[in-house]
Amino acid sequence: MTTNLLLPQTEQYLTFMLAGEMFAVGILGVNEILEYQSVTAVPMMPAYVRGVINRRGTAVAVIDLVARFGKPSSAVGKRTCIVIVECGSADRRQVLGIVVDAVNAVLDISAAEIEPAPDFGAQIRRDFIQGMGRINEKFVVLLDLDHVLSHDELNTVAIGREATI
Repeated sequence: MTTNLLLPQTEQYLTFMLAGEMFAVGILGVNEILEYQSVTAVPMMPAYVRGVINRRGTAVAVIDLVARFGKPSSAVGKRTCIVIVECGSADRRQVLGIVVDAVNAVLDISAAEIEPAPDFGAQIRRDFIQGMGRINEKFVVLLDLDHVLSHDELNTVAIGREATI
């Protein structure tokens, strides 16, 4: 007789640093990690859009998450990376680059180790937070990339991209 054990659902998350704090995003939304490269500024974009990069012949908007969270941008350092992610709503998926200070690791976090977003005390908007992942004795903010940029803001980024192509 075989016994099926129900294992806790575990997902993988890419952890990274932003302004001295650790954040994570689901690995399924990550396409690749690039060394920081020159970003071409695009006029009349929101302040959190650093510009665009050329990714295999396609212009990809680069978002400064620290600026999106309402804080001053971090300086570009040796470990600064651009993480290429896919986000947006079900009817409008968008490939974007997000600037991070440093990529840490890919971690397995089970559903049992994820707490809901706090009602207070978070340094970013609550709707940007998918949950708080417990790693050892610390928490990491799990970002909900589909909400970090609203649909209207995604359209603004897309219009800017089309104008530069």
